[in-house]
Amino acid sequence: MKIGILQLNPVVGDLDGNATKIHAAALEAARLGADFCLTSEMALTGYPPRDLLLYGGFVDKARIVTEKLALNLKDGPPLLLGTVERNSTGQGKPVFNCALWCENGTISQVFRKTLLPTYDVFDEERYFEPAPAATPKGNILEFQGKTIAVTICEDAWNDKDYWDSRTYSRDPLDEASASNPDLIVNLSASPIFLGKQKLREDMLGSVAKKYSTQLVYANQVGGNDDLVFDGRSCGFAPDGTLVGRAPGFVEAVHIIDLNTLSANTIAEDDFSQEAETWQTIVLGTRDYVQKSGFAKVLIGLSGGIDSAVTAAVAAEALGTENVIGVLMPSPYSSQGSIDDSLELARSLGIRSMTLPIEPIMNSFETTLSEPFKGYPVDTTEENIQSRIRGNLLMALSNKYGAMLLTTGNKSELAVGYCTIYGDMAGGFSAISDVDKTGVFALARWYNDTIGPNIPEAIITKPPSAELRPDQKDQDSLPPYDILDAILELHIEHHNSMHQIVEKGFDQETVERVLKLVRFAEFKRRQAAPGIKLTPRSFGTGWRMPLACKREL
Repeated sequence: MKIGILQLNPVVGDLDGNATKIHAAALEAARLGADFCLTSEMALTGYPPRDLLLYGGFVDKARIVTEKLALNLKDGPPLLLGTVERNSTGQGKPVFNCALWCENGTISQVFRKTLLPTYDVFDEERYFEPAPAATPKGNILEFQGKTIAVTICEDAWNDKDYWDSRTYSRDPLDEASASNPDLIVNLSASPIFLGKQKLREDMLGSVAKKYSTQLVYANQVGGNDDLVFDGRSCGFAPDGTLVGRAPGFVEAVHIIDLNTLSANTIAEDDFSQEAETWQTIVLGTRDYVQKSGFAKVLIGLSGGIDSAVTAAVAAEALGTENVIGVLMPSPYSSQGSIDDSLELARSLGIRSMTLPIEPIMNSFETTLSEPFKGYPVDTTEENIQSRIRGNLLMALSNKYGAMLLTTGNKSELAVGYCTIYGDMAGGFSAISDVDKTGVFALARWYNDTIGPNIPEAIITKPPSAELRPDQKDQDSLPPYDILDAILELHIEHHNSMHQIVEKGFDQETVERVLKLVRFAEFKRRQAAPGIKLTPRSFGTGWRMPLACKREL
């Protein structure tokens, strides 16, 4: 038997468009010899559709579109389609997350998701009713003499022999094992974090080995809001060996031949942190901009590392002709930063323009001279410069119909080293889950692998906001290697102040950093959406209260 994995990039909510894409991919799989096809989880609706699921009309239309798709594939291959359906029992949540078996023009069988994750970015119990209590062959498909266990994403991530801390009361794989399946299939929408594919393959391989059965995993690809799905759909032999992998970060129709497992294709991949970071943020930026209806982007070029990397990402994601870099020098901007920004734009091949802000600064100073009388110059004046730039960039964004990309990194966002309504203004952030040390590493990797388009001076000079004479980031923050290590322990590993100090960090420094993190919560709540790269990012999965007293 040959299985066609339809690794596609759906647009959330575009039921007709997604159905058209699935139909074309299914026919391509049939041309390649597939006996049946399977999509990723909720491929028809796109994942995650979030509160679109609260609208009954959306769920009803999904069913209508599915019936039409099944009819259009009457003479094509059978299809196991990830979608949603109404819960008509009148009990529990009104929607099921499901897979529908479409064969001979009709929908003949339904398989419902059992385990509904609520951790990190997932909130499935908000929308879905789990599959009813286990029934004989409730998640079993019989096809061409094969017994196939159908699972949906989390249903295959709950093996108590692999994980130490799984808490679900049911195990869909154990339930299916009673039927001695020849094959387990898993329809998944599994967003990436760095290193996740190696974890997936290790875990899924262990599942195949535990049940002594072949396993085929189909994953979504593409960016949807803050989540990026990396594809890398794959297959495993009964001994747990990886026997096939679709390419990462691109759409693909990938065939797994269950009869000749050793002959399947394992796409080459680069699992290094910088390569995964680059591919994730390029795909996430491209899809967010284009799925939001934009073609062009704007970036403020400061001569710093963050705006340089963001510009390089945008040029790769959208094409150099669709990127505009804007220089907005102040009296505190160094000539080196101006020259570096112009050189970056030339190297990347993007359009640039220069808008000096000193005349506007003077206007603010005149207007505020009376109410500011008697007050010393402080960060207020620095923030005004940033907000002038934000206003100019948003004006250009409005006029040109181009999305403004913000350029802040995770370190800055964590401690609030950014100006709300200033450099935080914009529609999307490519690097908001990359810490400062990671941005420097990514720039070096980019120049070695893709460039060199980022001027060396940008990489080697000390970071500075250049909002006052001779300003350096380290005037206000600990060195970035220390800051980023503390932030990782606190944000991603949930370490308290005392736990971090016990690991050898200076207590006064740790207290200061954690205080900055706490006080910057209101800024993060208003920040542009960004791309999740780490297991713990600022975005959908970060749910800290604003008005609170927390001692961590």
